[in-house]
Amino acid sequence: MTTKELIIEKALTLFAENGYQGTSVKNIADAVGIKDSSLYKHFKSKKEIFDTIVQEMSSRMEQMSLGYGLPDEDGMESAAALYGALTLGALLDLSKKIFLFYLKDEFAARFRRMLTIEQYRDREIYEVYRQIFMEAGITYQAALFEEMCRQGIFRSSSPEIMALHFYAPIFFLLNKYDQEPEKKEEALNVLEAHVREFARVYRQNQD
Repeated sequence: MTTKELIIEKALTLFAENGYQGTSVKNIADAVGIKDSSLYKHFKSKKEIFDTIVQEMSSRMEQMSLGYGLPDEDGMESAAALYGALTLGALLDLSKKIFLFYLKDEFAARFRRMLTIEQYRDREIYEVYRQIFMEAGITYQAALFEEMCRQGIFRSSSPEIMALHFYAPIFFLLNKYDQEPEKKEEALNVLEAHVREFARVYRQNQD
């Protein structure tokens, strides 16, 4: 790990524990084991460190999506057909993998905690939190579900409400089990029940 990468790692840990406002550049430098002046050779400010963390998280989310073969928003027609072709078992498996990424991946989990802590103290950080964990997911899923309704995969319904029905319980489970690592299986069981019920309500043809 390079010094720059170590700075990102230590800063994210401190931000997740103490908040962005509660962490100083000196705190980060001390955690890395370097002087403040040395840290500034890699980053101009604490804000630049934060922005780099956001960029890194976006990159990791993209890599996760590619790794699981998730289609992007540019090909919604083919994305709907792909999801429509999944068996319920395959959909459950995919849902669990994505859920565990956000729950258990060390970088993703710390990132979410950092934004959760700091959203009430910094409007800009709140906007990042809102965009990544609320707006982006709902917008993508609403567009996907609208196309799945058009293709006859889902029953005709409000795409926005369908997206809320699907995403809100998952977001709730992430927060409920965030500090309960020993209850991973319980969380996955609830997630499975949720996905099964969602499919039962909205899917035209049941597997």
